[in-house]
Amino acid sequence: MLPYLVQGIAYGFAAAVQPGPFLTYLISLTLRCGWRRALPAVFAPLISDGPIILLVLFVLSRIPAWWVQFLRIAGGGFLLYLALNALRAWRDYDPQAMQSPAVRTNLLRAALVNLLNPNPYIYWSLVMGPLLLTGWREAPANGVVFLLVFYLMMISGMAGIMLLFAFTRRLGSQVSRALLGLSALALAGFGLYQIWVGLSAYW
Repeated sequence: MLPYLVQGIAYGFAAAVQPGPFLTYLISLTLRCGWRRALPAVFAPLISDGPIILLVLFVLSRIPAWWVQFLRIAGGGFLLYLALNALRAWRDYDPQAMQSPAVRTNLLRAALVNLLNPNPYIYWSLVMGPLLLTGWREAPANGVVFLLVFYLMMISGMAGIMLLFAFTRRLGSQVSRALLGLSALALAGFGLYQIWVGLSAYW
């Protein structure tokens, strides 16, 4: 069981600190809403990853490759929508009057970002899926421990990053506004990149 415990910690940490659309969205949300309203969104993978894991392990290997490309395009479009919202928040930034989305809205949006992001599908199909299946076949407890430790490490790591960025709000409204603008550009960049990768498969 120890090897699966160690691997769960290592892969969970790597998933938490790896730059990507989901982490960028969490940072953007933290800068816009504050850490108290944004922090529950860190649990979004617990909602979205269940279908992702089942899809990867039982379905994704049996469907045409164009589905992944379609997912990239759809996810890219949604990221552009989120970037537009962040850009509007940057343009109209007012730390006193700014309205924050409800906690439930933040959680559902974050879950949708993760669900439309191809990275979890690729990650689970190439890395996590085989490890989980191997551990489960050796002993179900190995698979359970691996899965629990992975998510515990990933969620706590992302929460730590969000809290770190939350402290930048104390540096002044101009710093927070600049970081919010950067997060909007990053979300837009990820969105355009996903659309480009998805469309390039059809060229």
